[in-house]
Amino acid sequence: MPNPTDSTQPDNIQRYASHLGLLQETDRYRQCGIVDPGLLDFSSNDYLGLSQHPLLKARAAEAIARDGVGSTGSRLISGSSDAITLLEERVADWKQTEAALVLNSGYQANVSILQAILQPGDWVFCDALNHASLNDGVLLSGARLARYHHRDLQHLAEKLAKAPKDTLKWIVTDSVFSMDGTLADCPALVALADAFGAQILLDEAHASGVYGESRASGLSEAQGMSGKIHLQMGTFSKALGGFGAYLAGSRTMIETVINRGRGFIYSTALPPAVIAAADAAVHVVQTEPEHRKALWQRMEQVHSRLGVLSHPSHIVPLHVGEGSRAMGFNRALKEAGFFLQAIRPPTVPENTARLRLSLSARHTPEQVDALCTAWENLKKDQAI
Repeated sequence: MPNPTDSTQPDNIQRYASHLGLLQETDRYRQCGIVDPGLLDFSSNDYLGLSQHPLLKARAAEAIARDGVGSTGSRLISGSSDAITLLEERVADWKQTEAALVLNSGYQANVSILQAILQPGDWVFCDALNHASLNDGVLLSGARLARYHHRDLQHLAEKLAKAPKDTLKWIVTDSVFSMDGTLADCPALVALADAFGAQILLDEAHASGVYGESRASGLSEAQGMSGKIHLQMGTFSKALGGFGAYLAGSRTMIETVINRGRGFIYSTALPPAVIAAADAAVHVVQTEPEHRKALWQRMEQVHSRLGVLSHPSHIVPLHVGEGSRAMGFNRALKEAGFFLQAIRPPTVPENTARLRLSLSARHTPEQVDALCTAWENLKKDQAI
């Protein structure tokens, strides 16, 4: 860790060391740690366990043997390939849209998409708990940002009513909120968009592969709104077990991002192995429903035991209040054999620090029961 009182630091570095020292003092200092393999991991985003799926690993290995390890360039120079084009066609079919585009990561996708489709004078309405990448994309675009209370449709309607009728309006929201496990109300959002002449960008990063009975394409499918959401983005890095992201929508909007999205234009394309694994994952989530069923069984199990949310979710926030308490519970759970990451401000609002319980199809009923028991005992000891 940095020493903020180290007088040997050059003056132009001391400011940064002091800032890091303040983060340490307020329990907000972040470090890249490796999860002890002896602990049961309940913080991973590998919701369906597909990171270890034999087909994904085989397809990735085949792609390396055939095409090498790198894509050699950006998509607009030399990095496009038949494999990427086929993946985009598969995603468009999966999401039931006219076209799709593969991007390098969820953060890069959201920043690139919003910077491409917005300009100063546009109005953007964001849920207060949206992912940071959505907020950053809007801020970079120069558009007017209006935040509405989390999932508060009345507040959203009031904000929409204040926007000039002739201005371009976008409603931007997560479908599954990554730190809270709550769900957007897609039918209500579509109704509001229709009433106020707005369009919707839905971030399906934590819903793709988990929701949707037929195609497991996300919450928009599960809530019957597949054809009514203007733009849907998602990732291959969570339930789909790999890496990368996608955007699905009309061909005009996809072409807009290709031509205006700086993060897309100026980034090297994803490697062949990553593309191959993503393509296999989109196939698996549609043809092997047993992974999703296993996850939903674990979701129902935790919901029955802990009842933290009003609905079963694969993301369960265990609220503890202050960041220091979250770190304390993180250590106590490690001693009990479990890894649950402590989530602190500024990732979440002040005084809402939590342990983020994240479920996977690979968890057994016995492991989930053991975790719930450990948490219930800790709650009694700490009087939460």
